[in-house]
Amino acid sequence: MNNWKILLVIIITALISLGAGYLIFGGNEARHGGLETHQAGTAEPNEIWTCSMHPQIRQNEPGKCPICGMDLIPLSEASSSDNPLVMEMTPEAVKLASIQTVAVGTANGSTTKDIFLAGKVQTDERLVASQVAHVPGRIEQLFVTFTGEAVRKGQKLATIYSPELVSAQRELIEALKWKETQPQLLEATRNKLRNWKISETTIAEIENSREVKTNITVYADQSGVVLKRRVSVGDYLREGGVLFDIASLGQVWLLFDAYEEDLAEVRVGDVVSYTVPAIPGRTFSARISFIGPVIDPRSRIASLRAEVANPGGVLKPEMFIRGAIKSRVGTDKSSLSVPKTAVLWTGPRSVVYVEVPGATVPSYEFREVTLDDVAGSEYLIKEGLEAGERVVVNGAFVIDAAAQLNNMASMMNRNVQQAGMPATGHPHEAAVPASPLLISPEARAAVKKLFDIYFSLKDALVKDERSTATRKAADLTNAFGQTPMSLFTGEAHEHWMHYSSAAVDALEKLGAAKDVEEARMHFKPLSGQMVALAKAFGPFEETFYVQHCPMADDFEGADWLSLDKEIRNPYFGDKMLKCGSVTETIQR
Repeated sequence: MNNWKILLVIIITALISLGAGYLIFGGNEARHGGLETHQAGTAEPNEIWTCSMHPQIRQNEPGKCPICGMDLIPLSEASSSDNPLVMEMTPEAVKLASIQTVAVGTANGSTTKDIFLAGKVQTDERLVASQVAHVPGRIEQLFVTFTGEAVRKGQKLATIYSPELVSAQRELIEALKWKETQPQLLEATRNKLRNWKISETTIAEIENSREVKTNITVYADQSGVVLKRRVSVGDYLREGGVLFDIASLGQVWLLFDAYEEDLAEVRVGDVVSYTVPAIPGRTFSARISFIGPVIDPRSRIASLRAEVANPGGVLKPEMFIRGAIKSRVGTDKSSLSVPKTAVLWTGPRSVVYVEVPGATVPSYEFREVTLDDVAGSEYLIKEGLEAGERVVVNGAFVIDAAAQLNNMASMMNRNVQQAGMPATGHPHEAAVPASPLLISPEARAAVKKLFDIYFSLKDALVKDERSTATRKAADLTNAFGQTPMSLFTGEAHEHWMHYSSAAVDALEKLGAAKDVEEARMHFKPLSGQMVALAKAFGPFEETFYVQHCPMADDFEGADWLSLDKEIRNPYFGDKMLKCGSVTETIQR
């Protein structure tokens, strides 16, 4: 019995202790909404979790994004700015990205603008002539037998058997018998031979020997180089038939291609400095002597011509040349300018990041600007900036990439309109991880299918087939849309979203292009993303060659991928099919 009493006392005491603990600690927990500390991997009851790619997602606990499958992050780790145009960063991130800014300046007075040109050496059309046979007949012998052979004026070129010439000689010999009584007849027969360019010496020989020459020799009318041989031994020629095309290369033309928007800055007499890849280490100069009066309707370019002496034949027709003209650009006192590195891409509407003054944390505002002209290493600004504002000149791409991952306004974000800004374009380059990412065989196979279509699209541009390129662009767009995002996880998912979004954006513009030249403009940003995809998710069974043309995009240069090491340029097609080189190889 005593034991039961003792047990009852213990139970009552325990209940009293639990009640006191609840009153002391339970109320405190209720007041503070839970424990102030928690173990790793647990969530605070009032903490909100969101997706860095889809910030509209809000959950009270960690998990996966229902749209893209990415791990959710605490809302406190996302940007705290309510302005979708402003990207906030930590001081550590700013230092790591080496972000630098400069103040927007004014461009006073007159400065220079470099107009870059591409072109070829061509023969001077005024120095090209056709060597003809002045008598009809059959080619018996050729003394010049191949294209490119040098000839001198008066040199033997060929011998011709001419029945008509034989008859004319017989008439001359017969007229000699009547020269005393009918001198007019003798002179008429002589003139017949003279009209066939038979020399006085040859006529005198016939008269003295009274013998008919069965073959006549054709002599070169001018010195030069044989551009084309048009006859072979045994060919029959009519009077005036062409034997050879001969050109003098002592003077040549330099023909440059100039875009129509640059023509207003070019004048006859302007000095053009040019280099020749075949003559490295040397820079030449000439003056523009002629500006073509017609614009090519497809390429939108006009021809500029300079004439230069060519002693020794150093400059050979069809050689590639690169030129530059320094044009004066007038500016007024209100003109603003920024370094070229501040602008993320060029065009009538472009983007800069402006440092937000007085912000408690480093903040950068996405700002669209309208470019005016190029002044040396700077762009003149029509609108979008104020004097004294600081723009990012180093690290702007890093800021833009971070903004894109947070679904904020950026040049890569296809949903820029949701942030209150018009979509204007995307970059030509894409950030690439330091080493290939680990993905499943299924993911790699899906990515490889994209490249199969891309290579067909590239080949269509090489062949100038716009309709085929348009169709392949649609096929590639559909292939991107049909690739499941769930195949990519973790870091691979972030890169996939980054590349595919920009690639599809470029494909949509390429598919809507009016001609093949406009399609090639959008092929550059597409190729930038495809190169990044190959590096991030490759290598594949086949070797991919990263190829580069320094003359594409108005000498800015452009890359593309190819399965063949041989250069077949998609940016110029037949115009400059072999322009480019292999800069990188992606292989196992």
